[in-house]
Parts: sequence; C-alpha cells; structure tokens
Amino acid sequence: MDQRSGQKRAVEFLYPPIDPFDQRMIDMGDGHRIFVEQCGRRDGIPVLVLHGGPGGGCSPAMRRYFDPSVYRVVLFDQRGCGRSQPHASVENNTTWHLVEDIEIIRKSLGIDRFILFGGSWGATLALVYAITHPDRVTSLALRGVFLMTRAELDWFYGGGAGAFYPDLWARFTTPIPEDERHDLIAAYHRRLFSGNLMEESRFGRIWANWENALASVHYDGFIGESPSDYARAFSRLENHYFQNAGFLDSDGWILKEKHNIKHLPATIVQGRFDMICPPISAHRLAQDWPKCHLRMVPLAGHALSEPGISEALVHVMDSLRP
Repeated sequence: MDQRSGQKRAVEFLYPPIDPFDQRMIDMGDGHRIFVEQCGRRDGIPVLVLHGGPGGGCSPAMRRYFDPSVYRVVLFDQRGCGRSQPHASVENNTTWHLVEDIEIIRKSLGIDRFILFGGSWGATLALVYAITHPDRVTSLALRGVFLMTRAELDWFYGGGAGAFYPDLWARFTTPIPEDERHDLIAAYHRRLFSGNLMEESRFGRIWANWENALASVHYDGFIGESPSDYARAFSRLENHYFQNAGFLDSDGWILKEKHNIKHLPATIVQGRFDMICPPISAHRLAQDWPKCHLRMVPLAGHALSEPGISEALVHVMDSLRP
C-alpha cells in the first residue's frame, strides 16, 4: 500500500469533522495562557486529548477519533506551543506545570473525571497525570508509548534509529561538529537556545525533520519542511524537556510508580515498526498491569495518522461507549 492510499483509508475510519462549541484562553497565573477547546456532546463522557512533542500542539484532526454524539472532547495546546502563549517559551514549563494545568482545566470546565487519550509524549503526560491524580481518571487510551527514559532518548538521539535510516541520520548529525556528537541533545540545545533567531530556526527545522521523517512506516524519501515558526517552537520545547529528562525524579520513574494506576483500565495501541518509540516500552508498561490491553498494529509506525493506528484508536474509543 502506498502512502496516499493509506491516508485515504485512514480517513474512512474517522468521524466526520466537527466544530468546537467552546474555545477559550485560561490564565495559569504564572505568565502562561493556555488555549482550550471543547467539541462533541456538551453533556457527554469527558475525554482529555494530550498531544505529543512536547511542543506539537493540537490540530482539528485530533477531534475525529471520538463519536461526537457520545463524547465531550477537551483539547488544549500545552505551554509554549500552538495557540498558547507565550510562544516557544520554556520559562515555567515543566512536566509538573503541565500536570497542574490539567487540574486547572478540569476544574475550570467542571469535570470530575475523564478518559485520557494521548500518544507519544501525550502518553507520557497521561501516565504522569494518572499516577499523581488516579482518582480523576476513568481509563487511559495510549498510542506509541514513550516512558521518558534514558534508553529511549539514547535510541533516538544516540544512533539506534539512525542505524535503520543512515542517510537521514547523517543529515541530522552532520551540522554538529564531530567533537559534540557524543551528546546530540546537548549540542542542539546550545543552538536552539543561542539567542540568534535565524540559527534557532535553522536547527529547529533540522531537529523536527529528523523526527518527522521517521514517524510513518510509509516514508518515501521526501521530507516536507515544517513552517519555521512551528519548527522552532516544537524543537525548543522538545529539546528542553529531553535535556532535563522530562523533569521526572529518576530514570524509569513511570514504571516505578505504575502501581498507582494498576487498578485503572487502559488500552495501548502500538505500531510494530515504531522507530521513534520502539514497542519495548509499551510491552514493559503493559506487563503486570491486569487491566491493560496492548494492541500491536502490524505494518504501522509511530504516526497518529497511520491507517492501522487510526482504525485501532477509533475502535478503542467506540468500545468505551455505554
């Protein structure tokens, strides 16, 4: 199946486009204003959508995984990205700030408990929030699990994924002097936060292109350039979080604290050929979690838009309806 036919099939699984019934900015009181929107059924089952990155932002396509006659879908752009302000800012921007933002959003919207729907970094944030606020979560629907461990970062920024895409790995590493390539996250951090807008934008695009090219199993050799403003914000935020190991207390923190959520039902949709977040993390997360079901999708990579991933996620959300 070629990429275009795969994308066409993926659309068939999704619900028709729906418009939000509520859009607002919520002031977090520390210099950040967060964009929040709601769509679907006003009195429906609440589900919170957590986008990836960090720094990816939400898109209208993310509304289409939910039956609008059943679900009250809440989406928000995390700090520094999308329509939230200030743009590309890393000040007061940590995992724990985002967890508190979710609590403020939940209370502002008058929601008691909700389903968490997140992929990649969104899955990380969903797990961290659920571990710290398990009484506010009814279930989790996760995709492309990322546990924010050193091993995962080493895989993607230390040459593991590069062994499968040596041509793209060369594009990512060549702009960095050889004596800095032992720590590419730190090397890119220096350039993404240099204070020189042109340099930050240039290296932001290179950083973003490396990830974008590996997102789909249908990669055909062409990498579309991300808009400069988006690429800079995405790359700065993602690098900021990775440079600080996700601001978690220890390596492997999520698995160490998993006991706090083992009573919650969860489903993981994982691409068998996910090069960004390899399936080993999803497998480890599902182990010893009686209420967690791992669905491995064959011939699928990391992207939310992969046909098999889209179909599986719609099926998961349909199965949670009354």
